[in-house]
Amino acid sequence: MARTRPGGAAGRGNEAGAAGSGAAEAELARALRTGPFHVALRTALSVRGLALHRVQHRLAQRGVHVGVTSLSYWQQGARRPQRPESLRAVRVLEDVLELPAHSLTRLLDPAAPAAGAARPAARSYRSLVEESRALERLLAELESPPDGGLHTVCHLERVRIGAGRELRGRDSHHVVRAHRDGVDRYLAIHHGDEGCDPGRVAVRANENCRVGRVRWHTAAGVLVAELLFDTRLRAGDTHVFGYGFDDGTAGPSGEYVRGFSFAGGQYVLQVRFDAAALPARCLRFTRSSAAAPRGGLQELTLAGRHRMVHLVEPCVRPGIVGIAWEWA
Repeated sequence: MARTRPGGAAGRGNEAGAAGSGAAEAELARALRTGPFHVALRTALSVRGLALHRVQHRLAQRGVHVGVTSLSYWQQGARRPQRPESLRAVRVLEDVLELPAHSLTRLLDPAAPAAGAARPAARSYRSLVEESRALERLLAELESPPDGGLHTVCHLERVRIGAGRELRGRDSHHVVRAHRDGVDRYLAIHHGDEGCDPGRVAVRANENCRVGRVRWHTAAGVLVAELLFDTRLRAGDTHVFGYGFDDGTAGPSGEYVRGFSFAGGQYVLQVRFDAAALPARCLRFTRSSAAAPRGGLQELTLAGRHRMVHLVEPCVRPGIVGIAWEWA
């Protein structure tokens, strides 16, 4: 058996682990103290290292039956437990997650502060894009449920701006988790710049998916592509896939935005410019809706041979996030 001297590497590792555990417990205690409910629940799940299907199983062992979808909505803030059976499930959750009694249920008290109460947890596409009616029709044609049965775990998006200042295309590397059984597709939306001809936009399935039905609305410059998986996911399963759009059909581009209807997941956006067309200035921004003014402005530095700027959202919120640039 290998031995380590007192104060050696193993000792430092144990101290680091203990420190990390202490920090996590402190974060959990703070979340339970300040709320809101969904943040406290999400933090408890993370600190305890329990996946939703494991939590569901442990609840069932105690005679409480809650779907993974409901648990997922609770931790996102998309729904709050209100019915008597749901409140009973929350009380049992406290036991499953080894939390103090009433630490979660008290956050559901109508008198308790709810940080997300002033803003809905999910926004319709109507508030995210001006051409929402056209987009909603396309989604209806493809029989899309409100959230597709998938939650984003991580989304890395790379945007290419061409020598003519146009949006040449974009590629996505996407990690999703199913919150219901039987999910076997994802609907990707491309909204081009002014003058875009969506009928000429090419859709690529790069990894772990294939292109299914494609629908577009020419006047709105919107295209929706069905990306089919080779397997049906069960609730709790994750899937990694890649896809892209080749555009180049519109005029000069001045921004790239991504709209989110639901909270949760990490998003990374990279915008790369052609050496023949470099912007004078780049800004990161957010919007609560398509019609709202830009907020959260932050200057981004375009430097180096890669001619690229980026933003990182560790945990997205409903609304819009994007990068804008000004041409010299």
